[in-house]
Amino acid sequence: MAKPGRERQQGRASADALHDGLVVASHGRHCLVETPEGERRICHPRGKKSQAVVGDRVRWQASEDEGTIEQVVPRRNLFYRQDDIRTKSFAANLDHVLILIAAEPEFSEHQLARALIAAEAERITPIIALNKSDLVEPFERAWRKLAPYRRMHHGVLPLSLKASGEVDHASLMQRLAGKTTLVLGPSGAGKSTLINLLVPGATALTGEISQALNSGKHTTTSTTWYWVDAARSTALIDSPGFQEFGLNHIAPMQLAGLMPDIAEHAGECKFYNCTHLHEPGCGVIAHVESAANDGPISASRYKIYGDLFAELSETRY
Repeated sequence: MAKPGRERQQGRASADALHDGLVVASHGRHCLVETPEGERRICHPRGKKSQAVVGDRVRWQASEDEGTIEQVVPRRNLFYRQDDIRTKSFAANLDHVLILIAAEPEFSEHQLARALIAAEAERITPIIALNKSDLVEPFERAWRKLAPYRRMHHGVLPLSLKASGEVDHASLMQRLAGKTTLVLGPSGAGKSTLINLLVPGATALTGEISQALNSGKHTTTSTTWYWVDAARSTALIDSPGFQEFGLNHIAPMQLAGLMPDIAEHAGECKFYNCTHLHEPGCGVIAHVESAANDGPISASRYKIYGDLFAELSETRY
């Protein structure tokens, strides 16, 4: 028969044990952590600063009906943006970033390029999906605008998300199966529609999570993890909307290597430290399309490169 003192020691040891978990939602300093068995518990970070983000694998310790995050397991990647004021992390340990844009309203190519660069910097595979293929003329215009991206390795996937609940998503689901995907997109692109179609009950689940985290009504300022399948092998992460996508964490000379169409020709330059803006013998400039040259680098993409190079150069002085 165990002695009372030993029983107390065993109880303390059980409370002190670290458990494995997955961060599936966060709000302020509150995180919702899911156990391997599928149970969820509110956890708080140890110390003053919250470092865990959705998608993080963590080690946590039970404390009554809640828990404390003691360790964030080293990440494979972290998708984030950074401007002059702050760094905003979206999610960690991603396989894909699905950038959902629409034929209407017209999307910003600058914002699309920035998201792609951030994904490339973290070695996360991007998927571009163009919604509203049922709007014939606007879709054709957008499809032409995306020609440079359709030529690149990630391509563009056409979609039609309709209010009736129909979604032509066979090709998309084939890509997402068994993967963790962050869904990113501007207002009006159909991001919430896509989440609700692929994850039945997502709206109700979001409400439950918001209530659990005491964050009130769910808004687009939160990030939430959804399992697509009962086997919990395919996940979608709904991300907050944004007006700007800062890339201050990218050095200007890194930029060319993170834009595949430019990187393809950067090795052809005469000078090893070529900025691809004005140098003689530049392999990139020689391949930019113009009235006299049907080059593989579109003029719009090259202008975005130049604008970003100037912007990122200014932030370092």
